[in-house]
Amino acid sequence: MYDPAGGFFAAGRGAGRAGRDFVTSPEVGPLFGACTARALDGLWHEQGRPDPFFVIEAGAGRGRLAREVLRAQPACVTALHYVLVERSVSLREEQRQLLDLEPADEALGPFARLSPDDAPAPLAGTGPVFVSLDDLPALELDAVVLANELLDNLPFGVAQWDGARWQEVRVGLEGDRLTEVVVPAEAVDAHALGEITEGLTVAAGARLPIPRGLEEWLEACGRVVRHGAILAIDYVDDASGMLARGAASWLRTYRLHERGSDPLDAPGEQDVTADVVREQLVRAARASGFVLASDHSQSDWLRDLDIEGLVREGRRTWEERAHLGDLEALTGRSRAAEAAALCDPDGLGAHRVLTLSR
Repeated sequence: MYDPAGGFFAAGRGAGRAGRDFVTSPEVGPLFGACTARALDGLWHEQGRPDPFFVIEAGAGRGRLAREVLRAQPACVTALHYVLVERSVSLREEQRQLLDLEPADEALGPFARLSPDDAPAPLAGTGPVFVSLDDLPALELDAVVLANELLDNLPFGVAQWDGARWQEVRVGLEGDRLTEVVVPAEAVDAHALGEITEGLTVAAGARLPIPRGLEEWLEACGRVVRHGAILAIDYVDDASGMLARGAASWLRTYRLHERGSDPLDAPGEQDVTADVVREQLVRAARASGFVLASDHSQSDWLRDLDIEGLVREGRRTWEERAHLGDLEALTGRSRAAEAAALCDPDGLGAHRVLTLSR
């Protein structure tokens, strides 16, 4: 139903504050990036502290999260090879304002031959290296894929139950306006929807997303990640919750920090998103070789990473440097407000943080 490669995302507004359409956790301030750096350190240790350590951020936007991870100076920083994947040309250009980007062919870092007969191998201790690409790298790597609020913006269809079978809601043209057209769902989609709703009461007219972009993206991750994990942070609910809430709740539009209008209004001018169905995510992950290793709310995930300790540290910094009024002091003072926003159970704190491993 919606393709992030064109329309709204091609315009390059994306996440942020002034002149943009929505605020994601990295845009609240540096605290989310500091916690993400701690999470990456944990995954680095779980993988045996590889060097180089590849982190691929899918949907990296203007690079705010990558910059804050770097500023946090994680333990893995000298091994860190960070690949920002962003389709928007304008947002990739903005990344250069926040990060020192290396040429794309430097993603693996400097190479050397240990002996004349050996293949070239990346040298250790060359991080941090940051590169920017318009798609996932065409390589097989031991890596972590980081996706913050990407999955809800991948292309999706809309399915509707008519009381006997699943149908698909497509878009047609009536005069000069877009309108809904209901057709029989493709057999593969109807079968998958039947699996995830087995045992549930589904009322006539109920709707669920068809996760075409999610399935394709996980397949692509399966081709890239030989061993490692996907760390996905997004709006996620199970099928029963999605059915109970209704499409008016899980199918949303955003524009200039406000809820937008009907998804068929002003095509390409507003962000159109669909919450992720947990069962669909787990099913697609399994098909691509991943298993669900953990699932937490963002608020719990951040507390496990000791966000409260970072707030206390910031408070001490403010108390020590308030008389100076410098950036370090102001950053310390802002941590409490940032943490409250990031852990808000009715806002960003309700996001789910899922780790998919292989």
